[in-house]
Amino acid sequence: MSARGIRRPLAVLWWVVMVFLYLPLGVVVLYSFNSVNSAANFAHFSLRWYHRLFNNPQIIDAFWHSILLALISSVIAVLLGTLIGYGMYRHRGRRRLGWIIALIYLPIVMPDIVFGISEMTFFVRFNQLTGLLSPGLGTMIIAHVTFEIPFVALILYSRFVGMDPTLFDASRDLYAGPVKRTCHFIIPAIKPALISAFFLSFTLSIDDFVISFFTSGPESTTLPIYIWGAIRKGVSPEINAIATLMIGAVAVAALLSLALSWRRSSQRQ
Repeated sequence: MSARGIRRPLAVLWWVVMVFLYLPLGVVVLYSFNSVNSAANFAHFSLRWYHRLFNNPQIIDAFWHSILLALISSVIAVLLGTLIGYGMYRHRGRRRLGWIIALIYLPIVMPDIVFGISEMTFFVRFNQLTGLLSPGLGTMIIAHVTFEIPFVALILYSRFVGMDPTLFDASRDLYAGPVKRTCHFIIPAIKPALISAFFLSFTLSIDDFVISFFTSGPESTTLPIYIWGAIRKGVSPEINAIATLMIGAVAVAALLSLALSWRRSSQRQ
């Protein structure tokens, strides 16, 4: 079969996959603008549900909890994950590195419900013994940092491995101290990986439900938790509006990351 004959079925398959992925999201977005509370009929275009959404204090609080949780946990995860990734790179020739990588992969492959239950059990027991870390935003931040760090560490480790090792020796030969090497060489060199790791951590935190559910408190409800509680009464256009805003937020983050990548590529050219 010729290359042209293969290209056409692949193009059809690509469009089928895209429709399968994005058509459900398009339906959610469409019915968030429905003027009536109906999943079967679309009456006419209306911003009624968005108006109700922005006048609901519970949803507003859940939104800010989600943003605050994602920002704080992502920053901490990037800082700690970068240090772990650099440590893995510095000791990449040792035999124990394989065990360390296996331990880092464990939270990634572990089911969320197992991870969430283990975090909840630890926090409850720790609170009983010390009176600290009662369920709330603080425990959620710790839990999110815990499952975000492996992603950050692996991204940064891959970036360090892809760098020329002689550059580190060259910076030492030019009498650059640890602080100057970090500020003028290491951080600029790994900046794309840092940005990617931050956006990935932010997205993982915003989308997370299971771990947040098991580690949250009564005053730290996030948007996914609020949606889960609301859909038990049925999916309303107000829930569709929340989902649409979340889709938009993730899309904006992805577009920003893509724009930064394009800008770096154009600067190199």
